[in-house]
Amino acid sequence: MMFNSIEKNLLYSIADIKDMPASGAFSLRRNGEGVMINSTEKVIIERKTDKPGINIKVAPYTKGEHVHIPVIVTESGVDDLVYNDFYIGEGAEVRIVAGCGIHNDGSTDSKHNGIHRFHVGKNAKLTYVEKHYGEGEGTGARILNPVTEVFMDEGAECEMETVQIKGVDSTVRETNARLGKNAKIVVTERLMTHGSQSAHSNMEISLDGEDASAQIISRSVAKDASEQIFYPRAVGNSRCRAHVQCDSIIMDSAKIRSIPEIAANHPDAQIVHEAAIGKINNDQLTKLCTLGLTEEEAEEVIIEGFLE
Repeated sequence: MMFNSIEKNLLYSIADIKDMPASGAFSLRRNGEGVMINSTEKVIIERKTDKPGINIKVAPYTKGEHVHIPVIVTESGVDDLVYNDFYIGEGAEVRIVAGCGIHNDGSTDSKHNGIHRFHVGKNAKLTYVEKHYGEGEGTGARILNPVTEVFMDEGAECEMETVQIKGVDSTVRETNARLGKNAKIVVTERLMTHGSQSAHSNMEISLDGEDASAQIISRSVAKDASEQIFYPRAVGNSRCRAHVQCDSIIMDSAKIRSIPEIAANHPDAQIVHEAAIGKINNDQLTKLCTLGLTEEEAEEVIIEGFLE
């Protein structure tokens, strides 16, 4: 399949590729339709028959597979809703790269809502990377509302990184995970808003199994008149450990609310939270400016380092 320059830029921004890979498991959705799909011996991708979306099945004890499932929207007025279910077999190790890129040059809003459900088998290891990106000169909004649900069996591990790069006018993120015995999850959320953009992130991690553990890390930058709300929750329902950390840089006339919540329903649940919101350190700006950077360049260097 041939891609124009706009599509190539979107694919590169959300999946670090300029074209879909020639081999390996992948699925491409464009303007509300599935247009490319490829399975491998160990990773089967099938289109759903009852609603839009795909089923991804990773065979037990699979090792070293990389799966790409990008979504691109290049037409104004698209309102896309997709349901993707992932089944990671026992003992498997897989990396899945997803995300949505929207280019809107029109006057009508473009939306993509993705509902992803992960079923991570016993002792399986999942690495999941999701990137959101928007661009375009139109007045129509670029709207992304992802829902992520994770169900983890005994000994399962999940490392999840969600990134909102830029250009997304409105996003409401819902992330929920349920952990079985000895399961472990690390969720890292990074985003930046500017202009009049808004971002609202709700997250709940339920540590149901004995000796489950969770780490939630949120880092964000709010510029101009943008607004952000973070509401991460860690719930200990057994002997478990969890740590919630939210750090934000606020600039200009932006607004940020960070509401970390911890709950223990078992006497051996150990859960800690911390949150900080502040402006860029003046000493850091001064030091970089003495090295020849303008104040604007120095701010960008600090922000880039903070969000890495």
